[in-house]
This record gives sequence, structure tokens and C-alpha cells, in this order.
Amino acid sequence: MEHVNAESGSGTLVLAATPLGHVGDASPRLVEALKSAAVVAAEDTRRVRSLASALGITLGGRVLSYYDAVEQTRTPVLLDALHEGRTVLLVTDAGMPSVSDPGYRLVSACSDAGVPVTCLPGPSAVTTALAISGLPCDRFCFEGFPPRKQGERRRWFGGLVGEQRTCVFFEAPHRLADTLADAAEVLGAERRAAVCRELTKTYEQVRRDRLDVLAEWAAEGVRGEVTVVLAGAVPVASSDPADLVGRVEERAADGVRLKDAVAEVAEIGGVRKKELYDAVLEARR
Repeated sequence: MEHVNAESGSGTLVLAATPLGHVGDASPRLVEALKSAAVVAAEDTRRVRSLASALGITLGGRVLSYYDAVEQTRTPVLLDALHEGRTVLLVTDAGMPSVSDPGYRLVSACSDAGVPVTCLPGPSAVTTALAISGLPCDRFCFEGFPPRKQGERRRWFGGLVGEQRTCVFFEAPHRLADTLADAAEVLGAERRAAVCRELTKTYEQVRRDRLDVLAEWAAEGVRGEVTVVLAGAVPVASSDPADLVGRVEERAADGVRLKDAVAEVAEIGGVRKKELYDAVLEARR
């Protein structure tokens, strides 16, 4: 599988989605690419060799590691291979490259250098979790991983207070309980969510409930890869700024700047920020 561009003479960067857990989800195109690509750039070389073994194939080309810590130094090496007319296959441990995984920098560099980029579509934890969450899928956003420190994490959730789209994010299992508890505190205990664990694997589990209930469940201990799907905000029915002052003060008490708290609540309530800001100042007099 040598993808050589006739105009530039360069090879092609091929992004390929790998199974989340079930090896049967590997596409025939992925299998062929693993066998024939001149260079296989992998987030974890051990993982890609294990995948090849499970598929009953042999990696045909040179295998290079390509993870966060080496992206900057390895990108020029891969670009050189592409300029020499070689096909470079980029895979991560699971799912689609560039989606909270290595890949973005290399794709960007290829774009700047005029090197063709193509994709072998396939598994993605984001869309898989979204599809089975039971939450609206017509509009959604992906937020990567929440911050590790509680203060930053609460401010991060504060930025989602007015987000009406369904939100998908990843989290480490040992931080899940604290993250869900912070989400319940900032977004409201009654906000619905789905915690999707070990997708496509033997012990796949999906828990759908209120944030406070999910936080209590997670406190008992959770293992494996975790994807969280969070329901979007429901617009507040009231259009009177005075009725929203209490919500602004709650956000301010959490350490959010008054200006930011007003902006968040105004978006949910469908009122003008200046009118709400004035209402808060009036209530404080």
C-alpha cells in the first residue's frame, strides 16, 4: 500500500483508527495498511505489535514510537520519510489518532509541507459512548480530559454551565469520583450523564443517572478506560434578570469572577449580561 502523490512525489500520511478493545473491529483496510506501510508510527510500539499478532499478521515496515513526549523530535523524521515517497501509517493505542491522542502536530506539519494526508476511519470512543449514552446526539462537543487539580477542574466545569450541547470527555478511573462530584457541585446534582467503561471489551459497562448518583457509585472504585457523556444545559424559563441573581452568587461563591459568573448564567437564562450584572449589583446594595 504505497500512496505516492503524482504531483509532489511525496508519500502519504495515513491516519488509522484502531479497535477500542475488540480486535474484530479492525477494518480490512487497517489490516492491509499494517502489513504494507513503509513506516508505522505508533503511540506504543508494544501495543501495535500485539494488535498485529492478534490479527495474525506481520508488520511490514519500520516501527517507530510516536507519543506525546517525542512528537516534536519525531515529526521531522516522519516528514523526511514522507518526502522520500514512503507511506507513513499513524496509529494510537485505541481509537482515532489526533482525538486526545498523538497526531495533530504531524497532520499540521504535513499540511504546511504540502504532504497528502488520508484516513482509514473506524472506532472512536467519543462517538461510541455518545451513541449508547441515551442522551441527545444531534449536537455535541468533545472536551478531552478535565484538569487534574480540583480548583481548575471546577472552573473548567464552570465553562460548561451554559453549554446546551451534549458534552463528551475522558477521565482516568482513579479521578472519576472526584470529577463527577465536582460536576454535580458546579452543574447541579440533577444533571444527567452516562459513564461508559471498557467500551467493546468483555466487561463493558454503561451507567446512566444523575451526576450525584454517579459520583456515589464511582466512589466505590472504577477500573478501565472511561468516557463520560454529559447532558447539555436546559435553558432557564425565566427572563427576569432578578430571578437569576441567586445563581450568579452561587457561582461567585465558588470562586468564579463576577463577570464570568454573569456571562455563564446570562447565557442559560437568555438575558442580557448587562441587565443581569446590574441586577446583581442592585441586590448587593
